[in-house]
Amino acid sequence: MSVRSRQRLDRGVPDFEMLRAEVTAWRERRDAKGGQLDWPFTTDDARIKLRRL
Repeated sequence: MSVRSRQRLDRGVPDFEMLRAEVTAWRERRDAKGGQLDWPFTTDDARIKLRRL
């Protein structure tokens, strides 16, 4: 939600349908831009770190 507040959702939204429309439009724009995650460790590192799980 902090992302949404930085992108104008910190203002009042009159009703749930307007909120849903704005979030849907935001999500579609975000997904269209694409992006990558920068994973902080390799699979082998994860296996060592998460072995007990």
